[in-house]
Amino acid sequence: MRIIAGSKRGMKLFSPKAQVSRPITDRVKESLFSILYKYDLPNGERTADLFCGVGSLGLEALSRGAGFVTFVEKDPKVIAILEKNIEKAGYAGESKVIRANAFKIGAPVNFDQQKYGLVFVDPPYAQTRDVGDASPLSGLLTLLGEQVTPDGIVVVRTYKHTELLEQYGRLEIIERRRWGTMAVTILQQGSR
Repeated sequence: MRIIAGSKRGMKLFSPKAQVSRPITDRVKESLFSILYKYDLPNGERTADLFCGVGSLGLEALSRGAGFVTFVEKDPKVIAILEKNIEKAGYAGESKVIRANAFKIGAPVNFDQQKYGLVFVDPPYAQTRDVGDASPLSGLLTLLGEQVTPDGIVVVRTYKHTELLEQYGRLEIIERRRWGTMAVTILQQGSR
């Protein structure tokens, strides 16, 4: 795993020895960021990387110009590796690591209530099978509708056969893509 573009292009990321994550391939990461560029992202935006693992998406966003990234991960062993990656990239001043269950806190806003322009949601696939109104994923996406800016983007990575509902709270689907065994759904606040 590595950062593929931007100021830290080519930097290899530390990864867990045991395969506890589903790393995103370079090809898919490049395709995803190409899509985000059409929305003028990350371009200085405050970003959140939920279920971040070792920080591949958030660090890529920083390398490509995100202003700040909040990383949310609950596994302390994975957080230790994440913190090494942040230090290696030199992004300690542009990031914050929060140990928590992202389903419960979403993308936490700070004391000055700054919202996020870009949020990555990458939970284990097993936790995205249920996408109904009463599911943990539905609760998270509804919460994120309150935590993103009016034009903010939420990117949800799931198994390829998972079909999210058209709307969760304020967030509506604006784009869907599939690559291999994964799917990415992009949501934004609707007009209502």
